[in-house]
Amino acid sequence: MDYPAVNKVIIQKLQEELPEHLSYHSVAHVLDVIEATIQIAAGEGISGEALVLLKTAALFHDTGFLFGAKDHEQKSCEIAETYLPGFGYDQAQIDKIKGMIMATKIPQTPNNHLEQILADADLDYLGRDDFFTIGNKLYDELAMFGIITNERDWNLLQERFLESHNYHTATAIRNRNAKKQENLDIIKSKLAQ
Repeated sequence: MDYPAVNKVIIQKLQEELPEHLSYHSVAHVLDVIEATIQIAAGEGISGEALVLLKTAALFHDTGFLFGAKDHEQKSCEIAETYLPGFGYDQAQIDKIKGMIMATKIPQTPNNHLEQILADADLDYLGRDDFFTIGNKLYDELAMFGIITNERDWNLLQERFLESHNYHTATAIRNRNAKKQENLDIIKSKLAQ
């Protein structure tokens, strides 16, 4: 498995081909999710081949946005299936990666520990200090698609999402739950005004 080589190819492809209007589902998001994956995996005691598979799944998890938002997780799996054999990944490894990618689909339903780690990494920002900065990028993207039209609708959407979201790994629960609750409380206070 040549992760450094496939990382270079996919990051370059995303930089060149992702639509400009994707302010949230961008290369920055992919890099952020890879970094969160590494941190959560360390907390969960994951290393070796499993860590490489996780980082690979993080790298590919939103590549489907090259073809649009609809069913992008499934498309991301197809892209991984196309590229990874050329970088020394076997079918069993690719199948694990595809499972992890599908675990990021909302509502998240991870089926094993590695899938839980990637699911948590994808939404790591919910429990971080940069929640509102990153959230603004998602707001811009959803507004561009016409999914939301004003800040109140956005805050209601965020409130529902944060209330229904649960982290899966002990590491994410320990490191992100308290701040996620703080972020939710800020949104609730905005809605109460």
